[in-house]
Amino acid sequence: MVTRISETVVEFLQKEKIQLLNEWRENILVSPEDPYKDRMEENGEVIFYLVIQSLTREKENLERVIRKFAISIADQRVKAGMNIGEFVHNVNLGRSIIQKHLKKMDISWQELQVYSEQIYDCLDQFLYFSVTYYSDAKNQIIEEKTKFIDTSHKDRLTLLGQMTSSFIHEFRNPLTSVQGFIQLLKSEYPDMKYLDIISIELEQLNFRISQFLLLSKKELIGKEKTTFSLNELVEEVLIFLYPSILDGKVKIQKNLEENINLFGYADEIRQVLINIVFNAIDVLNPNTKHPLIEIKTYSLDHKSIKLEIANNGPMIPEHLVQSIFEPFVTTKKLGTGLGLFVCREIIEKHKGRLVCETHADLTVFTITLPIADTK
Repeated sequence: MVTRISETVVEFLQKEKIQLLNEWRENILVSPEDPYKDRMEENGEVIFYLVIQSLTREKENLERVIRKFAISIADQRVKAGMNIGEFVHNVNLGRSIIQKHLKKMDISWQELQVYSEQIYDCLDQFLYFSVTYYSDAKNQIIEEKTKFIDTSHKDRLTLLGQMTSSFIHEFRNPLTSVQGFIQLLKSEYPDMKYLDIISIELEQLNFRISQFLLLSKKELIGKEKTTFSLNELVEEVLIFLYPSILDGKVKIQKNLEENINLFGYADEIRQVLINIVFNAIDVLNPNTKHPLIEIKTYSLDHKSIKLEIANNGPMIPEHLVQSIFEPFVTTKKLGTGLGLFVCREIIEKHKGRLVCETHADLTVFTITLPIADTK
């Protein structure tokens, strides 16, 4: 209900309107880049209109009017691409100016308090609806952009997979021939130097090719899962990488539980172990004192096995730890950024988990895999 005093307050504010808006306009924050800066005067009119409505309208009808104007101006702020902070400041500035002018009225402090609270409640609702709409709209824009980026990223990976799959298969044919001739030379000339080194380098090349093939998500026809020993696989990997271990003067410490069997693709798990151990050898540069790689396994409730591969090389940069398993992320100058991504893909395909923790003294890659059901 509009009382005589409230009518007096409204009349007073109407008389002070021009002065109020001029004072507000002179002190507001407006970014030079704001495409709607010429409409700030209109926004001031809106704020003043709502203040008058808060003193004349019933509360039930007032909220609908506040929401309408709040959404309209918030949408303007979203389209402008400007920070919401300036808008909030300008509304609160208007609140302060109105309060200052009301104090000039010849009414009691109690009456002034009543009408000030009505105005405050109105502007608080106006800010609430505006900021809420602005935040929701901004979040929707971010979600749409993120979805677009994710879709584009997946499309890139799909295209990469298609290209590499066809190219690498063709590349593998002459590589297989070279490996075959190396085996013939070994049998005919067992004492010939460097054949082992050539063979190992070809295996490394074959491993890199396999990473690209795994990235393309194409399974080999006729490939079947088998039950295999994790300990034997670790030994095979260490023998395979022995020349690199020897060259880097790396000490290997093992603490493996006995009789741990896994079920899956042994060649893929082997590739994971080779990649992680080889990366560990690679980071143990000549400046690392007493280069060390620790390989440990722990049985978890006889249902899964935890395999830890740790090295005492330099700490992985903090900004890379969270993204190190993403494609094309690498700390190496000549790295492809696919190795750890493929490793994670393989482990997850085997219903496992691969994580990394890095500290000043130790970096640990932890693989958790289900143990093969021997029943």
